[in-house]
Amino acid sequence: AEEIQFELDRRRPGQSKITTPRKEADTCEILSGVFEGKTLGTPIAILVRNKNTRPEDYDEMAQKYRPSHADATYDAKYGFRNWQGGGRSSARETIGRVAAGAIAKKILHQVANVEVIAYVKRIKDLEGVVDPNTVTLADVESNIVRCPDGEIANTMISLIEQTGRDGNSIGGVVECVVRNVPKGLGEPVFDKLEADLAKAVMSLPASKGFEIGSGFDGTLLTGFEHNDEFYIDESGEIRTVTNRSGGIQGGISNGENIIIRVAFKPTATIRKEQKTVTKEGEETLLSGKGRHDPCVLPRAVPMVDAMVALVLCDHLLRHYGQCKVL
Repeated sequence: AEEIQFELDRRRPGQSKITTPRKEADTCEILSGVFEGKTLGTPIAILVRNKNTRPEDYDEMAQKYRPSHADATYDAKYGFRNWQGGGRSSARETIGRVAAGAIAKKILHQVANVEVIAYVKRIKDLEGVVDPNTVTLADVESNIVRCPDGEIANTMISLIEQTGRDGNSIGGVVECVVRNVPKGLGEPVFDKLEADLAKAVMSLPASKGFEIGSGFDGTLLTGFEHNDEFYIDESGEIRTVTNRSGGIQGGISNGENIIIRVAFKPTATIRKEQKTVTKEGEETLLSGKGRHDPCVLPRAVPMVDAMVALVLCDHLLRHYGQCKVL
C-alpha cells in the first residue's frame, strides 16, 4: 500500500504551487487481493475517493463547448455527456493507471530488476540537460516541476507560475528511460514493443506526440550515421555502441536502455476568454472556471511511468510464458 500511495501522491492535485489548487488526499483503500503486505493472486481492487469536488464551477459549460476539449466530440459521438468536469476525458481517471502502475513497477523490479524513470525534459521552449543513463528518482523528485536539471527547473517553475497568473497554460515533453531491460521483449508485426508503448502513453489525457530513441531527429541522419554498431562487452554480451534505436529493434528489446519521449499539449481549460459555440449551435464566448493545472507536465510524469511499466510488465509475462527465459 505504501508504494501505491507514493505514486498516487506524485500524481495528486494540489501538491505544489504550480499545479491545480484542488486539494485531494487521494488516499488508496485496498479492498481485495492483498493480505499482510503481499498479493494473494486474486484480483486487486483499489478505491480512491473524490472529496473536494465543485460541480458548480462547470455550470456555464453545460451548454458551451470548451475549445480543444472533449466536450463537443463526446456530444457528437454519444449525444450526452457529464458536463460537471471532463468525465472519462479528465486526467482524474489516471488514478487507476498510476495505482496499477505501482504494482507493475514492483513486479518488474522483483522479477528482472527493471527500473522505470520518467521526468520532465522540456516545458515550452525550456529544455533540461539530463543523462538518461544515470538519472535517479531522487533527481526527479528534487524539485516540484520534476526536471532533474535543477538550474533550468527553477526557470520552468517561474514560467508556469506566470502562465497561471495570466490565465493561460503551457505544454512540454516528458522523457522516460527504462534500464536493465531483458532482451527479447516484444512481438513481431502488430504487437511490437514500441507500438504498444506508443498506444499506452498516447492514451493519456493531453498527450500529442511520441518518440523513441533518435525520434524525428533521426530523419536528419544517413543510415551510416544512424545505425547502432554492435560490439561484445567484457561479459561477452552483444551490445550497441550507440542507442539511436532507443533500446528496441524490430519491435523487440535489445537489452539497451529504452528511451521514449511524450509530448503534452497545454491544458485546454484556461481562464482567458475564447470564442466557442453552444450545444444549440450559437456562437458565444467562454472563460474557463474551476481549478486546472497551468501545465500538466509535473503530474504527467507518474502517469507516463505507470503506462510504460504496465506495457513492459505485460510483455515480460508474455515472454516468460512463451520463451521461459528471463
